Amino acid sequence: MPLLEEIPAFTGQPETHTFAGLLFDMDGTIVDSTDAIVKHWHKFVVPSKIIGSSDVSHVEGLIPKQFGLDAVEIPGARDLLASLEKAEAPWAIVTSGTRPLVTGWLEVMKLAHPKNMVVAEDVSIGKPDPECYQLGKRRLGLSAEARVLVIEDSPAGITAGKAAGCKVIGLATTHSIAQLRAVRPDYIVQDLRGVKFVGDAAEMIGEVSIEISHGLAAL
Repeated sequence: MPLLEEIPAFTGQPETHTFAGLLFDMDGTIVDSTDAIVKHWHKFVVPSKIIGSSDVSHVEGLIPKQFGLDAVEIPGARDLLASLEKAEAPWAIVTSGTRPLVTGWLEVMKLAHPKNMVVAEDVSIGKPDPECYQLGKRRLGLSAEARVLVIEDSPAGITAGKAAGCKVIGLATTHSIAQLRAVRPDYIVQDLRGVKFVGDAAEMIGEVSIEISHGLAAL
């Protein structure tokens, strides 16, 4: 987590914007599973050997089952995802994690499950390459030019989202403000309590109205 002295006051006034869809990173954005992952991988590291890459998907799928109590949801994540799903708004998860890992966390933590996901198995190049977010747009049925909001916690993910032509919110959950500012997200907020769904997607003909509040006053 960023050091307290690195975090300025999040005093930005609320702004409301509309998007054709939302794309979320997973770890550090929806859940913080750092402790669980560290504990799990310690089981598989021995002095001379680490498990082969072909086993990664299976092994990652065990993490939520065995260490679910060591993960926490990012503040505001549960309410935001539930409100998007209830309104049938277009949203997806775009992550460098494997499919078993992502679905495992959603099930263990009882979080809303999106109809669309992009996971490690779906792309040939990981973040900061924009391939994952370009694919995320397509899976929502959106054009490359559609106005899409990406929500990320890492500099690599922010870079990928911007390179894919998206507006990007950087969450100050895992990296310092300086690290986030260096890759120039459109907004920086402390966590997902600063991002709220405020529009009815059906009434707005598929558009998603999002309020961004308590951000940094100036980037």
